Amino acid sequence: MHFLYFDPGLGAMIAQAIVAAVAGVVLFSKGLMFKIKSFLGLVKNDDDLFDDIDVKESDIENKNTGDK
Repeated sequence: MHFLYFDPGLGAMIAQAIVAAVAGVVLFSKGLMFKIKSFLGLVKNDDDLFDDIDVKESDIENKNTGDK
């Protein structure tokens, strides 16, 4: 009968491999689900996130001239 010896370095390497595998599966499935949703047209397309912010050109000019 052969017994294996697991030192702390090997245990840490096994734990790191498990965490890396889980992270890889999560990231791969997230990208895959995004592609599937975009193919089916279920993803909202946010072209411009700042459309609802109303900034006037005069406000920007007043701020720039007031700093001098």
